[in-house]
Amino acid sequence: MPERLQRARTRARKRALDILFESEARGDDALAVLAHRRETDDAPPVSDYAAMLVEGVVAHRERIDQLLAEHAEGWTVARMPAVDRTLLRIGVFELLWVDEIDDPVAITEAVELARALSTDDSPRFLNGVLGRIADIAEHLRATR
Repeated sequence: MPERLQRARTRARKRALDILFESEARGDDALAVLAHRRETDDAPPVSDYAAMLVEGVVAHRERIDQLLAEHAEGWTVARMPAVDRTLLRIGVFELLWVDEIDDPVAITEAVELARALSTDDSPRFLNGVLGRIADIAEHLRATR
């Protein structure tokens, strides 16, 4: 993938994280927050890829959270730090529903965002959970 496209997708993941995190923290509908962000000039622009991530996480959230609960050893989804939970949701969505993103890229991007935005333990935690889901991703994609 060209580096420019990769950087754009990294920014898109960060923007999707911002929108999903904000909607959860405020108890607002993520799609309404997304629509507001796309309509206003007072916030950074929301790319089509960021919008697709938000819409995908919203559409598949129940299944994503079920997978997180099954593969986050010792953690419930509700107990996870909010940034980690949101990054995991984006990562799982990319692993299972975004065919043009290779599994290692989806995992690395989530881990790098966790390194920049969350706790010292978060990168290892995200890598472990997403790695376990990636190990069975082919099976999961076949049953979606």
